[in-house]
Amino acid sequence: MRSALERVAGAPISWGVCEVPGWGYQMNPDRVLREMVVVGLHATELGSDGFLPPSPEGKAETLATYGLHGLGNFTPVLLHDTDTDPVPEVERVLAGFDAVGADVLVLSAITGLRGYDARPDLDTAGWNTLLGNLDRLSRLAADRGVRAVLHPHVGTMVETGNDVQKVLEDSSISLCLDTGHLLIGGTDPAALTRQSPDRIAHTHLKDVDDALAKRVQAGELTYTEAVRAGMYKPLGQGDVDIAGVVGHLEANNYTGWYVLEQDAILDEEPRGEGPVADVRASAEYVRSVIRGL
Repeated sequence: MRSALERVAGAPISWGVCEVPGWGYQMNPDRVLREMVVVGLHATELGSDGFLPPSPEGKAETLATYGLHGLGNFTPVLLHDTDTDPVPEVERVLAGFDAVGADVLVLSAITGLRGYDARPDLDTAGWNTLLGNLDRLSRLAADRGVRAVLHPHVGTMVETGNDVQKVLEDSSISLCLDTGHLLIGGTDPAALTRQSPDRIAHTHLKDVDDALAKRVQAGELTYTEAVRAGMYKPLGQGDVDIAGVVGHLEANNYTGWYVLEQDAILDEEPRGEGPVADVRASAEYVRSVIRGL
């Protein structure tokens, strides 16, 4: 079993690599993966389509070049539409997991709209479809030796505190505890960790400037505008109780990953260190938290 320090991992979004069209400048994988290794990370989520080679073998060979383990992937899927079957897309993603040894499928209940700046209301039928699909996909992944988790995310069908509680009450799927998206969506991630530690199987560690988060909640800024304005901070420099979250998870025998995520939007190839400076600061902070437990 990996120790907590060995379960600190990276994600390409911290370098601005994102699935949203027009998100910003997309850094090349060589620089991103090299910089992960420089800051002492040994595992990473796989990133959006096009970041790594399309074939499972290509992904495995690329990661092996840098000595990185591919732990799983963020997978946006339409789950609430009765006319859309999410199974083929999830099967496509899972088909590449064996080659890299990935064992976590991070599902996000996208709206069907572009980006994360707006979302429609979900009626009872939509909720029933979404919740049923979550359980279907969780079983599908489990049959392949993979743990499926739902990622509450701003601008998706599971964003608010009420949304999260409905999933906990009416679905059996585990959660990805994204400390940033939960806070922006109105959920205290430390409180959720205390409430349901047994339902948390994967963790995205983000720190957040709460003043900017409140402006998103109030509709004064879109999510994208707030990210560009620096809403996400290196761990320990924002308003999320990162130490409390990690401490409580470890006290409850958590064995999942701690993925460092500081969503970034870049305008060009970074000069000098660029995003890796913040990733290094976050890695050092969470390692200090773990060592202090």
